[in-house]
Amino acid sequence: MAKEVEVEMEVAERGSFSGKDYHDPPPAPLIDTEELTKWSLYRAVIAEFIATLLFLYITILTVIGYKSQTDPAKKADPCGGVGILGIAWAFGGMIFVLVYCTAGISGGHINPAVTFGLFLARKVSLIRALLYMVAQCAGAICGVGLVKAFQKAYYVRYGGGANEMSAGYSKGTGLAAEIIGTFVLVYTVFSATDPKRSARDSHVPVLAPLPIGFAVFMVHLATIPITGTGINPARSFGAAVIYNHGKAWHDHWIFWVGPFVGAAIAAFYHQYILRAAAIKALASFRSNA
Repeated sequence: MAKEVEVEMEVAERGSFSGKDYHDPPPAPLIDTEELTKWSLYRAVIAEFIATLLFLYITILTVIGYKSQTDPAKKADPCGGVGILGIAWAFGGMIFVLVYCTAGISGGHINPAVTFGLFLARKVSLIRALLYMVAQCAGAICGVGLVKAFQKAYYVRYGGGANEMSAGYSKGTGLAAEIIGTFVLVYTVFSATDPKRSARDSHVPVLAPLPIGFAVFMVHLATIPITGTGINPARSFGAAVIYNHGKAWHDHWIFWVGPFVGAAIAAFYHQYILRAAAIKALASFRSNA
């Protein structure tokens, strides 16, 4: 009896079992010029811009507010303010809210590294990926610009929320922190949006945004003391552009290379190891030969 069950499971894995309750979407074309004629693309790009703007506005305000509340020059309580825990909650909570709001419009990327990982996995076309990244970076710049416009004195005094390497850590450590942190985030994105999981958990509409927000929260707890936590090139770029002091650009490459490498590793791990995309493609090729 057990052997029969195993055989049935193997058949189901090969795709021959007609009762499969999910369908893998076809891979997105590399270059889809037809997308440029559709309003849905531009609506999604606008959604990415606004979401990233709101993300940077709330989170950078939280960082600056915390530094103001614990400023030794004001004789403030060093244990006051929201603390690192509160900052991590601000980043993770905003991602949860914004992914929930925009997932049905743009997919809720809000991060060039996430977009890059999904592009490598053929979830989005090259044109859509590039437009998303431009919109995310522009939104980040505008979001931080609003913070500076409303609180210029505090903004300049407390470093503009720009990412930078903390004293005592090497560039290699910072790069590794960004790679691993982004891997955790992008791997969570792939797992939370997997068609298998979506079919099984469709009765819980907030399930995908929730673990993604928690991933951002947990990574911030671990890496704020090292790099201030990037894992989002748009977040790091927007803060550096508006603050625009020398220290904001020191080691800035870490906050691009690290997230993109981490996203690539996560895409490869999920698609080719967990979902065995290469093996399935080979099996399909042999069956058609």
